[in-house]
Amino acid sequence: MNELSEKVVIYDTTLRDGAQTEGVLFSTEDKLDVLRELDSFGIDFVECGWPGSNPTDDALFRELEGIRTERTKLVAFGSTRRFGLKPEEDENLRALVECPAEWCCIFGKTWDFQVKEALNIGLDENLDMVEDSIRFLVRSGKHVIFDAEHFFDGYKSDRKYALNVLRAAESGGAEWLVLCDTNGGSLPAEVSEAVEDALLSVDVPLGIHCHNDSDLATACSLAAVDSGCSMVQGTINGLGERCGNANLCTVIPNLVHKTGFETSEMDLTKLTALSKSIGEIANIAPRADMPYVGDSAFAHKGGVHISAVTKNNRTYEHIDPSLVGNSRRILVSDMAGKAGIVEKLKELGLECGDDTPDITSKIKDMESKGYQFEGADASFELLVKRLRGELKQKFTVEGFKILIDNRLGDMDTEASIKVIDSEGILEQTAADGNGPVNALDKALRKSLLKFFPEINEMKLTDYKVRTLDEKSATASGVRVLIRSTDGKHNWTTVGVSNNVVEASLIALVDAIEYKLMIG
Repeated sequence: MNELSEKVVIYDTTLRDGAQTEGVLFSTEDKLDVLRELDSFGIDFVECGWPGSNPTDDALFRELEGIRTERTKLVAFGSTRRFGLKPEEDENLRALVECPAEWCCIFGKTWDFQVKEALNIGLDENLDMVEDSIRFLVRSGKHVIFDAEHFFDGYKSDRKYALNVLRAAESGGAEWLVLCDTNGGSLPAEVSEAVEDALLSVDVPLGIHCHNDSDLATACSLAAVDSGCSMVQGTINGLGERCGNANLCTVIPNLVHKTGFETSEMDLTKLTALSKSIGEIANIAPRADMPYVGDSAFAHKGGVHISAVTKNNRTYEHIDPSLVGNSRRILVSDMAGKAGIVEKLKELGLECGDDTPDITSKIKDMESKGYQFEGADASFELLVKRLRGELKQKFTVEGFKILIDNRLGDMDTEASIKVIDSEGILEQTAADGNGPVNALDKALRKSLLKFFPEINEMKLTDYKVRTLDEKSATASGVRVLIRSTDGKHNWTTVGVSNNVVEASLIALVDAIEYKLMIG
C-alpha cells in the first residue's frame, strides 16, 4: 500500500502530447532543442515521442543514441499489444524495446466502454493485453510506466474493473501507474475520491495525467497530488490536443510555493524563460494572461492597484514575481494616474520631476484619441523626453506619396518620401514594396541611411493593426503597433490615425528615433 509522498516527480509530455496541439509541428531539431531546455531546467522525465509511429520520432530516437542527459530520464511512448498478437510479435512493442530510452510509457484501456466499443474485445482479454505487454517490456530490460487511459471515466462506469486494470499493470511489473483524465471532464473531488481508492488497491506509486477540456487540469492535478499521487504529467504552456494538457508552468510553482510539496532540484527563477523558449520553438507565443509566467501575470493598470503595490507587493500580487523569473509591469494608461506614471518612469530609469502631472495629462489626452502606451514603452519614453526638451529632433518627414498600380492582377506598390535632417538637408527617395506600409518603410530607411547608417542594424519583427471603432467599419481610425530589434534591444512603438499608412508612418518614425537615441 502506498504512503503519501512529500516529493512529486515531474513528467513532461510536450514532445508527444504537446505535439498534438493544433498548429504545432516539431521538427527533429525542434524536439532536440526542447529536450535540451527541459533537461537544463531539471524535469525528471521527458516523453520524447512514439518510436515507429512517424519519421520525425524515428529520427529523434536515432539521435538520442548519442545523447546523455544531465538530469532527465528519457521515455518512449507506446501502447499495449494489438489483440490477437503475442507481445514479441507486436511492432509497436518491438520498437519500444529497440529504442535507446531506458523508460517506456504505454497506455491501455481502463474504461469498460472503451474496451467494448473501441477495441471490440472482452474485458478479460484487455487485462491480459495490459499485463503481458508490460511484462514483455520489463523482461526486455525496460522500466515501465503505465498510463491508465480514461481511468476516471472507467472508475465512474465500473469501479471494480478500472482498479483491476491497475492491478494487471502492477502484476506485469509497471513501476508507476498514471491515472489519466483523458477526456478532461472530471472534477477535482471526483479525482480525489478515485485516487484515494486506487492507493488502497495497489502498492505501486501513482501519477496523474489531466487534460484541460473543463479548464480544471491544474486543479485536478493538485487534487490528485494532495490525495496521494507522486507524479504529475503535463506540458509546458499547457500545449496539447483540444484544450491542452495540465500546464506545468502553473502546476510546478503551485506545488512548490503553495502546497509545500517538493520537486527535484529545479530553479524556478528560470520558469518564465523556459515558457518563452518552448513557445518560440513551438512557434506559438505563450498567452499573456498565463499565471506565473505570462507577460500580464504581474502587470498593473489601475491607479489604486499601482499605488498600493508600489508600497507593498502583497497588496495585489500573490507571490514575488522574481520567484518564477517574471517581473512586475506598470501599464501606462488613462486609468493609471500619477502613481502609475511615476512607477513607469522609475521602471525605465527616467527621473520623476515636477512635470509628472503634465506627463500624466498628456498621456490621458493622447489615449482619449486612441493611443495606447501600455504595450509601447519606446513611444512612451520618446514622448517624455520630447516633453522635457531632452530629445533633439534629428529628422522631419515633409511628405510622402503612395502609388498602387494594379495591372492584369499584379499589384505593384511604390512609396516616395521627403525627409529633412537637422541641418536642413533634403533627401527625397522612392522604393517598391509588397504593400503600402512595406514600401513606405523601405523608402524611409533609404532616405535616412545617408544621414544615419546605424539604422541598417534594425529590422521590424512584428506589425499589428487595431481598429479603434468597429462600428465605423473601413472609416474607423486605427492604432498601429510596431516591434523592432537591432539584435541587442527590442522595442515597440505606436501610431494612431484615421489612415493606416499614416499611423504606420508615425510608429515607424518613432522606431527609428528610438534606435538613434539608444545608438
